[in-house]
Amino acid sequence: MNVQGGLMGGIFKLSEWFMKFTLVNILWLIFNLPIVFLMLNLLLSETIGGRLIFLMPIIILLPFIFFPATTAMFAMAREWVFKDRENNTIVKTYWKYYKENYKRSMFNGFLLTIIWGIWSADVYYFSEHNFYLFVFFLIMGIPLYVFTLNSFSVAVHYDMSYRKALRTTFFITMGSPVLFLAIAISTGFVLYLSVNVFSFLIPFLTGTLMAFFSFSAFYSRYLKVVEDN
Repeated sequence: MNVQGGLMGGIFKLSEWFMKFTLVNILWLIFNLPIVFLMLNLLLSETIGGRLIFLMPIIILLPFIFFPATTAMFAMAREWVFKDRENNTIVKTYWKYYKENYKRSMFNGFLLTIIWGIWSADVYYFSEHNFYLFVFFLIMGIPLYVFTLNSFSVAVHYDMSYRKALRTTFFITMGSPVLFLAIAISTGFVLYLSVNVFSFLIPFLTGTLMAFFSFSAFYSRYLKVVEDN
C-alpha cells in the first residue's frame, strides 16, 4: 500500500508540475502572440524583402512584449524554485509579475535587442566576407545568450538599480564558469530537443523548462556565494 501510495503521489506531483509548466508556457506564448504571428510569416517568406517586412516589427516589439513576458515567466520559475505557494491562481500570479516588472524589463529589452541586433548583423555580414570572424561572432553569441538568461534571473531576484543589475549580470555570467556551463548546456539541450526532436514541446514546455533550469542554476550559485561570505 505504501509503495502504491508513493507511486500515485509521485504521479500526482509530476502531473501538477507538468500542468504548472504548461500553463505558464502557454501564457507566455499568448502574451507574445504578435511576435509569434510575425515570426511564422517570416519563416514562410521566400524573399529578402518579404523577410524584412516581418523582421522590423519583430525587433520593435521585442522590448515591449517579449522581454516583459519572459521576465514574468522567470518570476514564476523563481517561485517554483522557492516552492512558494501563492493564494492566487497561476494566471493572476503571472499577470502580477508581468505588471510589476514591466518597466525595468522593457528597458532591459531595449539594450539587449540592440546588442543582439548588432551581433546578428555581424554574423550575417561576416558569413559572406570573412569565415574566421564569422566563427568568432558565432562563438561570442554563447556568452551573450547566457548573459541574457542571467539578466532575467537578476531582474526577478534582486531589487537594485538598472545599472547595478547590468553589472551584477555581467560579473555573474563571466565570473562563474560552472554556472555559465550549467545554463548553456541545460538550456541548449532543451532548445536542441525542442527544435530537432520533440517540436511539440515548444508551445507547452520549452520556455518554462529553460527559465526553470536557468534560475535553478543561478540560485544555486547565489546560495554558494552567500554561504562563502
